[in-house]
Amino acid sequence: MRLGLRTLRTAPAQSLKRAAVTVILTDDGHGKAALVLTLRPHHMKNHANQYALPGGRLDPGESEEQAALREMREEIGLTLAPGAILGRLDDYPTRSGYLITPLVAWAPADATFTPNPDEVAEIYRVPLAELALPGSPEFITIPESDRPVIRYPLLGTLIHAPTAAVMYQFMEVAIHGRDTRVDHLDQAVFAWR
Repeated sequence: MRLGLRTLRTAPAQSLKRAAVTVILTDDGHGKAALVLTLRPHHMKNHANQYALPGGRLDPGESEEQAALREMREEIGLTLAPGAILGRLDDYPTRSGYLITPLVAWAPADATFTPNPDEVAEIYRVPLAELALPGSPEFITIPESDRPVIRYPLLGTLIHAPTAAVMYQFMEVAIHGRDTRVDHLDQAVFAWR
């Protein structure tokens, strides 16, 4: 894993709320590497029906690692030891007011996931091969921003940043060995609030 071979780009939180997400690597059920992706339920106040990596806001006094492990337990019923965390990616500031710290963790092939219906409608094991298909990810322009917008065509829909940006950096750094940065990539307008 090439996560420790690069200088992390961190950002001061300033007025942003701190959050942590986890790229959970596991088996796809067929012997291939996959990552865990969730679909947020339609009844959520913020970011309803959006695809996301397990994660959320840091509680007072909590580290990014502690928040990531807690959020995994709360959202998908997965309990991992701190040693399951393999490394981290660059901080990603969102338009909705968060500074997200992405962590990478390993879950064994026999790991079971149980969605918390208050926070997760569905849980997916997305094979890493699907993140490397030609044309993935897509970079588009929108009139509201002078920055490129990233999205992944997956699961019969489009997965947008910040999730798409984190998945892209994971693939670039950990799989392809390229020191790619993503904080300049923008989000779709609907994710700005």
